Amino acid sequence: MPIVDRFKRAAQWLIAPVLAACGAAPRAPAPPAAPAPAPAPVVTAVAGTPAPAASPALPKAVGMPTPRAVRTHDELRRQAAERLVMANPEGSFMTPAPAHLLTLIVVDVEVKADGSVRRINVIRPPKFGPETLQMAIDAIHRAAPFGDVRRMPEPWKFTETFLFDEDRRFKPRSLD
Repeated sequence: MPIVDRFKRAAQWLIAPVLAACGAAPRAPAPPAAPAPAPAPVVTAVAGTPAPAASPALPKAVGMPTPRAVRTHDELRRQAAERLVMANPEGSFMTPAPAHLLTLIVVDVEVKADGSVRRINVIRPPKFGPETLQMAIDAIHRAAPFGDVRRMPEPWKFTETFLFDEDRRFKPRSLD
């Protein structure tokens, strides 16, 4: 019997009583913990302005196609703008922006790896028509998810400017 096999056998012979004395019997693996509930998306506002409250029970857009995975920030911004318009057909317009707009809103939208909304940061709140801020936030939540971003470099976020006309319909500036 080769020397290596002798050492293996001796080690097994020595380890077995030690484990038995310690009470180290094989144990069944612990059951997996229940997954933690996903945190609610956070909406923040510019300093000095109150953060808008989340709308109760937003209706989800019906018939939205599954978003494509994105690899660049430009693809994410373009796909998000297209989904914003698809999810909000009555609240958006695709004609050229009018010379006179009611207001414009600039937001940063942080997304999770699956493209769902993590946080919305308001960069420029509306100067006129304060209700348009909530309309923009609701439109973002209706259009989400924005596509798998795991293959995209971090940070996983995009900036969108909402152009609101006098009828309180918006157009994402990314599509202008």
